[in-house]
Amino acid sequence: MSLISVIVTTYNWPDALRLCLHSLYAQKDRNFEIIIADDGSTDVNVDQIKVELGLSPVKISYVHHEDKGFRAGTIRNKAVAHAIGEYLIFLDGDCIARPHFISRHRYLAEQGYFVPGNRVLLNQTYTQQIIEQQVLLHEKSWGYFLKSRLQNKINRLTAFLYLPLGFFRYVKPNKWHRAMTCNLAMWKADFLGVNGFDEFFEGWGYEDSDLVIRLIHSGIKRKEGRFAVPVLHLWHAQNDKSRQDINYQKLMDRLADQDFISSESGVSQYIQ
Repeated sequence: MSLISVIVTTYNWPDALRLCLHSLYAQKDRNFEIIIADDGSTDVNVDQIKVELGLSPVKISYVHHEDKGFRAGTIRNKAVAHAIGEYLIFLDGDCIARPHFISRHRYLAEQGYFVPGNRVLLNQTYTQQIIEQQVLLHEKSWGYFLKSRLQNKINRLTAFLYLPLGFFRYVKPNKWHRAMTCNLAMWKADFLGVNGFDEFFEGWGYEDSDLVIRLIHSGIKRKEGRFAVPVLHLWHAQNDKSRQDINYQKLMDRLADQDFISSESGVSQYIQ
């Protein structure tokens, strides 16, 4: 594998995105590109985001569309249409990566598998402090995070451990739960094979689970990324979940229909 494309989703939070991007700029493995997928930020926030583009040590591009509510799947499809890497990592713009994040995802990449990573959650007060002071968490030591855990600023410490795991990374090949696009990797060819995110999932909820279920139905299996590729996830208020129940029922229908693989409205419409 050569180039990796990192799709970073954002919406009206440039202060968090800045921390995310700087953690990517500090990666040990530099053979990747960044594509910022902006789900409709305002002009003021867009201007702040574009300032960051000139700081990147790797290729970086920016994809934006009009704000018509939560359309994360749609903007990710548009971003993938611009991607030139053969492997994709989806990352939320309020997540901070450790310096070996890219290199370890590259090591875990294997044909026929997608790889979900996990996350360490920051509490609200700590997140506010990190944002206001623009603390570069990716530079902090194990001791710093140990202290943060003892102070209940983060929800766990074990996710930072790096364990080979071996066979145990393959024990739940058809598990779709907790495979979220805040930290999820797959081959671009596999993503295109299921036509990416299904844009019929409107509003918040389960568009990432639907993608993973269709990958599994197509024969792509889960390879666990825990104890290898964690991210630090900043606290944020919950999105509007008014369509959660509708989307969940749609997800259950997809789960039962193993022949449904390719989304009807997906990434193909943006590829020339």
